[in-house]
Amino acid sequence: MLPEEIEKIKHRIIELGIEHRDLDDAIALLTADAEPNELQIRRLKKRKLWLKDEMARLQMQITPDIRA
Repeated sequence: MLPEEIEKIKHRIIELGIEHRDLDDAIALLTADAEPNELQIRRLKKRKLWLKDEMARLQMQITPDIRA
């Protein structure tokens, strides 16, 4: 993989991480509400999980395989 491609992937991982943290804040605000919108909270949690999986997938692309 070319160094430019690796840097692009690293940048994307950072962007996804920022969105992941932002979702933490949004979920915390929604759950603190007197009448939380459970559907919206579930959707945000699902998106957060997808982001985590996507970051892991991208990280695997730039991490070299270690032979056993």
